[in-house]
Amino acid sequence: MKNKFIILGLLTLLMTSISGCSDQLEDKYLNPEQSTDASIPGFFTSMLNNDRVRPSYWNVRTFLLPHPAVYTQTAFFMNSNSVYQQNDDYSDQYWRDFYVSGANGGGVLSTYAAMQVNYEGLTDQEKEDNEIFMHAAKVILIDEASKMVDLWGDIPFSETASLIKTGTIENGKFDDQEELYYSFINDLKEAADYFASASTTGNFSRYDILLSGDTDKWTRYVNSLRLRLLMRISYVDEATAQTEIMNMLNNSGNYPLIDGGNAGDYDPAASDVLLQPVTTYQDDLTSALTELPSHYAPDYMLNTVMLPAEDPRIPIMFDKYGRTEDDEFIPNEEYKAMPITFTATQQEQQNRNYSILDSITFIQNPDLPGIVITAPEVNFLKAEAYEKWGGGDPQAAYETAVKQSVSFYYYLNGANQKNKSAEEKPESSVIEEFITNENIAYTGSREEKLAKIWTQKWLHYGFLQSTQAWAEYRRTGYPELTFPEATLSGYRTPPSRLVYPSTEKNYNSQNYQAVQGQDVRDGKIFWDVD
Repeated sequence: MKNKFIILGLLTLLMTSISGCSDQLEDKYLNPEQSTDASIPGFFTSMLNNDRVRPSYWNVRTFLLPHPAVYTQTAFFMNSNSVYQQNDDYSDQYWRDFYVSGANGGGVLSTYAAMQVNYEGLTDQEKEDNEIFMHAAKVILIDEASKMVDLWGDIPFSETASLIKTGTIENGKFDDQEELYYSFINDLKEAADYFASASTTGNFSRYDILLSGDTDKWTRYVNSLRLRLLMRISYVDEATAQTEIMNMLNNSGNYPLIDGGNAGDYDPAASDVLLQPVTTYQDDLTSALTELPSHYAPDYMLNTVMLPAEDPRIPIMFDKYGRTEDDEFIPNEEYKAMPITFTATQQEQQNRNYSILDSITFIQNPDLPGIVITAPEVNFLKAEAYEKWGGGDPQAAYETAVKQSVSFYYYLNGANQKNKSAEEKPESSVIEEFITNENIAYTGSREEKLAKIWTQKWLHYGFLQSTQAWAEYRRTGYPELTFPEATLSGYRTPPSRLVYPSTEKNYNSQNYQAVQGQDVRDGKIFWDVD
């Protein structure tokens, strides 16, 4: 997998100082003595400073919107003949940004490898001082690596970054996806046990731009990430998933979660794991959303799920839009999305008659955070577990999750400091009435209840977390989406996995041969057993 670019990137990462990082985070990247040598704290901040986590223009425009957001209908897309065709160059950039630090990604794997090498050269006291960084960095690595597995399946992992680790250049084998997932789950258990008794340090608090050194929140993050991965394997290994998940949920004191205190009216800024934009960031998603375009309201989400339920998130997720006649703007009378059955010509000709994404919440919001994991997701996971295996109240967890999702999207709307015209969140009585609406009320058969959990979680993810939405859509089959058939041969329907980038096939060709037979767009990730 190592071409010249990757080799130079790894070497540069190891041999240069963190002072080469972006100016707005320079103080965090340098060690306290302002040394010119790269430090473990500096490497850690570099791992966290990841525009593949934040909703940056490049990540949203080139990866999320043309790939997982299309495959999940969490964003609008034009019905072109190649709409489901993977962009090899853009997916290759996402792939490389996981391995090597670059303009758009933290290069978490190579950065972690550099931390390991640095750590091994420390004295015993220095190792003790930096141990907390190593545990936190491993969690970040697992979080990002699990996304790679969810997207591609087998990935080079255990043998990568050889130049940093050993000083020799060796191409990495493709590790088995299932083995990786189980190792992630086990490693997260060890990390949770560590953070449960760990004390933060001044250095860790300073360099931790994600959670400000809060070890309680790190414990909750680790447990919540583990809960996510365990539920993802629940259809391929229900026994393990059920045992481990119920042990966590039945021992909440030992396994605290990012659950917002199980309060519907919670504070996402205080509870959730969110990567905030750097203070000098002034850009927004106007170009990313309008260039394809992707800023129109998605059909199933608005027309089928939200409007019939009179969802209070509608006014801060969408704008009615309108048309201009004789220099006068005439707004549309109601919220409605373009039917997904429209041809590209119809989409181009009639788009002004339909709703778009809200500008304050999404299009012109430079203060959107990178969403790592949220309380609504965790409570949807709880609801699924309780519905399947008992041991708790699935309705309470589901209703809490829906209420929290309302709170979350009003938080995103209010976070916009550039355009301070945030909508006021509805009174609690309005939200209580909403969750009793027959379209989302927790009623029906077991399968109908699970469908509501999965559909509401899909809605909550939206395009900002469309990688998670795609994984869950493939795992559960919900919501029950209908995709128009494209005309390009071989790409008439969405894929069930991404194929490996061409550069990986070329530069890691010997190891690629071991996975070549399964490298097809209709192959399945191991947890996708439906």
